[in-house]
Amino acid sequence: MIFEVRVPMVGESITEVVMGEWKKSDGDYVEVDEPICVIESEKAAMDIVAEKAGRLRVRAKTGVTLKIEDLIAEIDTSVQEGAPDPAVETGEYKIRPYKGFRDGGRGEPRVHPAFPNSLLEAEQGKIFITPVAKKMLEEAGIAAETVKGSGPAGRITKADALQAIEAGKTKDKEVHVEEKKVEAVPAAVEKIDIDRERQETRQPMSTLRRTIARHLVVAKNETASLTSMNEIDMSAVVKLRGELKEEFLNKFGVKLGFMSFFGRAVCIALKEMPVVNARIEGDDIVYHDYVDLSIAVSTPRGLVVPVIRNADRSSMGELEKRIQEMAVKARDGKLTIRDMSGGTFTITNGGVFGSLFSTPIINVPQSAVLGMHVIQERPVAVNGQVVIRPMMYVALSYDHRIIDGRESVLFLVHVKKLLENPNRMLLEL
Repeated sequence: MIFEVRVPMVGESITEVVMGEWKKSDGDYVEVDEPICVIESEKAAMDIVAEKAGRLRVRAKTGVTLKIEDLIAEIDTSVQEGAPDPAVETGEYKIRPYKGFRDGGRGEPRVHPAFPNSLLEAEQGKIFITPVAKKMLEEAGIAAETVKGSGPAGRITKADALQAIEAGKTKDKEVHVEEKKVEAVPAAVEKIDIDRERQETRQPMSTLRRTIARHLVVAKNETASLTSMNEIDMSAVVKLRGELKEEFLNKFGVKLGFMSFFGRAVCIALKEMPVVNARIEGDDIVYHDYVDLSIAVSTPRGLVVPVIRNADRSSMGELEKRIQEMAVKARDGKLTIRDMSGGTFTITNGGVFGSLFSTPIINVPQSAVLGMHVIQERPVAVNGQVVIRPMMYVALSYDHRIIDGRESVLFLVHVKKLLENPNRMLLEL
C-alpha cells in the first residue's frame, strides 16, 4: 500500500511553503513518527514526520514551492525493514505518473519537477541520479554533470559511478606522470591557479529568512523608533543566583538563568507602564491587561521569537521552565505557528554572543523591545568609592508614536531597581 505524505495546514493565512532539507533519503526505511523532512513557511520551519512505517519515496526536492495538500513523499507500507531496494543499486525504479497537486478536482496528472517522466525531460539539462551513485561521486570529487547515465531516462546508476571513479583514477596517474616532466611553473599559470581558488556561491534565502528581512524593513520604515539606555549593577542577581541555584533546581527542575530575572522584572514594570505593553492598531491604541512575553532565540535557520503566554502570571520557576522549553523547541526546529503568534513585548539577549551594546529593532506590531547585553566587570562609583562590579548595559527601543521619552526612561529605571534588588521577585521560593 502506498501512503501519501502531503503538505499539512500550517496556519490560517499560509497557502504555500518551501520544501526544506530532507532528513531521510529516497529509498530509506522510515518508522512511525520519525522526522523525514522540513518544510518552511513564512513564520516557521516545521518537521514532517512519517505517519506510517515503510520505504520512503521522495516526491519534492529541496527549494521548490508547494501549496497546501501538495505531495511531498510516498511511503510503501508493504516493504519490511531491511528489505533490499532495487532502485538504489540498479536505478531501475520507475517513477509512476501521479496527480501531484490538488487542482480543484480536475484530476489532471502533473509530474513533479524533482523526477523525470520522459526522456524529453532528461534531455533538457536535468541530472537524475540514484542516492548511492550521488554519494560515491561526491566522495570521489567528481561532478555528476560529467558522468553519462545508463539507467532509465539517463539516470546515473551505481555502475556508472564506479566506472567514472575508475576512469578518474587512471587520468590522475597520467597527470602525475606529466607533472614530473615540468621543471617550472610560469607566473601566468600560477595566477590562473590562484583565481580558480576564488569562488562565489549563490544561495536563495529561505522563506523564514525572507520573512525576517521583510519584517525588519517594516519595523524600520513604519515605526518612529527611538532607543533609551541604562546600565544595571548585576551584583545582587549574580549573588542570589549562586545562593539559590541548588534550591531552585530541586524545586523546579531547571537551572536558574538570567532571562527569568529579566522576564519577571519586565512583567512587573509593564504593569506600572502599560503603554509600553500596548500596540497601535489603525488610529487606536490597544492596551493589554496581560503580558505575552516574546523571547528572541537564534537558531541555525534564523532568528525566531517564541511567546511565553501570560508570563505575568507565572512564578520565577514556571517562567524559567517555559523559557527553556521554548528555547529547546526553537533550536530543534519544533516550534509551531501558535508558539510564535502574538506577543506584547520582546526581550532579546545579544550578551550570549558577547555584545557589549546594541539598539534592538522593534518586533512589530509590538511597540517596544528590551535588549540585554554581556555582563562585564567595570569600575563604578559606589558611595564615593571606585569599585569593580559586574555591569550590564540595557537598551529599550520603542515606538515614539505612542511611548514618550518619560515612559521609556521610567520603565528602564523600574527594571533596573528590580534587578538591583531582586529578592522580592523570588517570594514564591
